[in-house]
Amino acid sequence: MDRFEGFPDTEGKFWKALTKNNERAWFQKHKEEFEEGWNKPMKLLLGEVREKIDSAYDHADLDDPKVFRIYRDVRFAKDKSPYKTNIGGLIPLKRTGKKITDLPMALYFHVGAGEIFAAAGHYMMEPESLARFRKAVAEEKTGKELEKILKALAKKGFTVESHDSYARVPKGFDANHPRAEHLRRKGLHVSFPEVPKKLLTTRELPKWLAKQCAVATDLVEWLVFATA
Repeated sequence: MDRFEGFPDTEGKFWKALTKNNERAWFQKHKEEFEEGWNKPMKLLLGEVREKIDSAYDHADLDDPKVFRIYRDVRFAKDKSPYKTNIGGLIPLKRTGKKITDLPMALYFHVGAGEIFAAAGHYMMEPESLARFRKAVAEEKTGKELEKILKALAKKGFTVESHDSYARVPKGFDANHPRAEHLRRKGLHVSFPEVPKKLLTTRELPKWLAKQCAVATDLVEWLVFATA
């Protein structure tokens, strides 16, 4: 059985070259380098992490990992470069009838030209999920549970973030609510402490990511039930 043995290097040399040669002819010539050096290892990495963290989820089920396609959707973009300059994937939580972009994630991980990023949470909520999230934030019991979880994560080096937020507290909620910051959010996730670059080429990366994922379990499970 194949297992993750590491990515080719710690500097993302393939991605730096792709950034300079973002065109089909170059990519086709180097496609095997992408598949064997980055795409296949990413699939193995996420599969291993999923196995390691499955037992940490007592109240939710993990779905199969997903690795995103390298091809960019350029239909409505000014930048017509055909390829992404990083590879990313996630381990989502199971949810019937939900788009994968509207699911809490046990892990999101990407690596590219000089960049490594890992996070867990709910990146971008659809309107119905967002409405339920706000209700849970506003309610005293569930709102305080969230505050406690986020405070504990911050102490362990995690950073609380959102991909976007509203300038004002949405209608129907007190503008001076003690959790107004969270009510303005369009999503909620925590980025992990900085991933040690040296781990990229080693068998230790799945273990390190699994350890951080386990720490973030309480937040992810809170989000699962808050937005269900």
